[in-house]
Amino acid sequence: MKNYSIISIALLLMFSINANTVIAQKKIIGPYLQQMSNEEVTICWSTLEGSTSIFDGEKPVQGVSQYMQHKSIITRLDPNKTYTYDVLNDGSERGKGSFTTYPEGIGSFHFAVLGDTRTRHDIHQRIVNKIIDEKPLFVVNTGDLVANGNSMQDWEHFFKINDKLIRNVPYYTVLGNHEHNSENYFDFFSMPGNESYYFFTVGDALFVVLDMEGPSYDTPAYLEGGSREKFWSEISREYFAKEKKWLENVLTLNSDAGYIFVFFHPTWYSIKKSRVPEAEMRRKFWGDIFERHKVTAVLNGHDHYYEHAIHGGTHYIVTAGGGAPLYDIDAIQPETVKYKKIEHFMRIDVGEKSTIMKAIDINGELIEEIKVDRRK
Repeated sequence: MKNYSIISIALLLMFSINANTVIAQKKIIGPYLQQMSNEEVTICWSTLEGSTSIFDGEKPVQGVSQYMQHKSIITRLDPNKTYTYDVLNDGSERGKGSFTTYPEGIGSFHFAVLGDTRTRHDIHQRIVNKIIDEKPLFVVNTGDLVANGNSMQDWEHFFKINDKLIRNVPYYTVLGNHEHNSENYFDFFSMPGNESYYFFTVGDALFVVLDMEGPSYDTPAYLEGGSREKFWSEISREYFAKEKKWLENVLTLNSDAGYIFVFFHPTWYSIKKSRVPEAEMRRKFWGDIFERHKVTAVLNGHDHYYEHAIHGGTHYIVTAGGGAPLYDIDAIQPETVKYKKIEHFMRIDVGEKSTIMKAIDINGELIEEIKVDRRK
């Protein structure tokens, strides 16, 4: 049985801002949980500081909220123990939440994965509610969290929908094309490493998050034909070459992991005809890196459906049914073993000898169950 303790507000505020400033705020985003280990947790929240008004002549057309981000890093915690916290300490429930630290050593646990939550907020909410019922240790979103990463309104919708989940469960994020490499993304989230691509471990499993989007650029109006194509194929090559070298090193150093899960946004095997060529280019650049290192599963978003493909012993899963409009499936690949056009999420149970990956649709029905053995 888990023991329960309360983290005092004094400890929280050692790592944040003056308590009077926090208490004075009437509107906040969060709190929400980020990086976790068996002895530490990062708690984030944002306070509304004002707004920027946009006018067309004298007519106001838009108001953009301005938030100040806050972060508390709590240390010296006990493994596999549930704590409660309060970032406001104002007598209300608004700043409260709870979390359970990761277990120490190797043991069983389960986590959830979803993706492409950017639109159809009612669908997104239903998926989030299903995940809450599963009580995961943590959640990973495979990207396109919002429709436009530069839109503060989109982020306000995102955090409102996820409020009951992320104040109690750590939430790891992947950069999608709709994030636009936005400063808002990096302001709100506190990921490990350089935050664009990173890794973390839990028990016997390694989790690697990659950035397959790279820096954000606008297409110059003067580029045409071959020049335009070359611009997009070459502009981020150095960035991805550096990331590829980093990944090779991480996978080599963690070769003893019982399970390896890799997450990035665009698909490895697309079954949407218009996106098959770019998936082929992606595989050509990255080569056999996942299969050579015996990665357990690669999980993507981007294409709004469920797909399961297998190649070289590695499972490639597209889980992008978190809210964005579903895509028609019109290009089944030789590697494809299961697919379905439906909103869904993944529940992944990591065991000491084997792992069960379940794709669960929005109605709670099982789409597919995949069993994988521990890496040797």
